[in-house]
Amino acid sequence: MDAHLYRIYRLCCWLVQDRQVAEDIAQEVFLRAYQHLPRFRGESKIETWLYRIAVNECKRYMRSWSFRHLLYQAEPAVPGFSGLEEEVLQKEEWRQLTGCMAKLSYRHRQMLVLHYYEELSAEEIAAILGISPGAVYTRLHRAREKLKKLLLKEGERWT
Repeated sequence: MDAHLYRIYRLCCWLVQDRQVAEDIAQEVFLRAYQHLPRFRGESKIETWLYRIAVNECKRYMRSWSFRHLLYQAEPAVPGFSGLEEEVLQKEEWRQLTGCMAKLSYRHRQMLVLHYYEELSAEEIAAILGISPGAVYTRLHRAREKLKKLLLKEGERWT
């Protein structure tokens, strides 16, 4: 749990856009993993299995009544900045990015988070989501295009 808690929590934060809910989901992920540990066949890495559980728990939450009726906006912590001006600018960029990420569909947001923030390969993402690597590349391309359109619409530069 110690080895994977932060990454699972961070993934949940990005997917559900609420830190408190992400904490609850991360706890649920490890509870489910513990309960189903005998079913783990070892065909993939334990990290991949935990990501799969986390993605499924986030999907379950997103379909729940509370999410459909309450909108959350989470601002991720951005560590390690020097200077107040730089920190303010960086936080504003993060706010705009997370705002645009929140506007993406769950499918597109999960692709971007798993690839760019969790730094998983297409093969690992395919194993987590139960799709082919080719489908991962296609979804990732579409997610980038949607995010690019949103950022350009909001007046942000695309890099």
